[in-house]
Amino acid sequence: MRLMSDLWAALCLVFVLEGLILFAIPGFWKRNAEQMLTMPTTTLRRIGAGVLAVGLLALYFVRG
Repeated sequence: MRLMSDLWAALCLVFVLEGLILFAIPGFWKRNAEQMLTMPTTTLRRIGAGVLAVGLLALYFVRG
């Protein structure tokens, strides 16, 4: 049960961070979205894989 509670808390934090970015710097978000539309899919996948790896590594050290 603790695992599900942690998962929901993590998902809520994702929403908080996404909302904060859209609220605080919407122009920056829009420019980034426009740039991402012009990027090749393979580049986006590599960036996504890198962010995923960094996030998992950080989670490993934080939850240690």
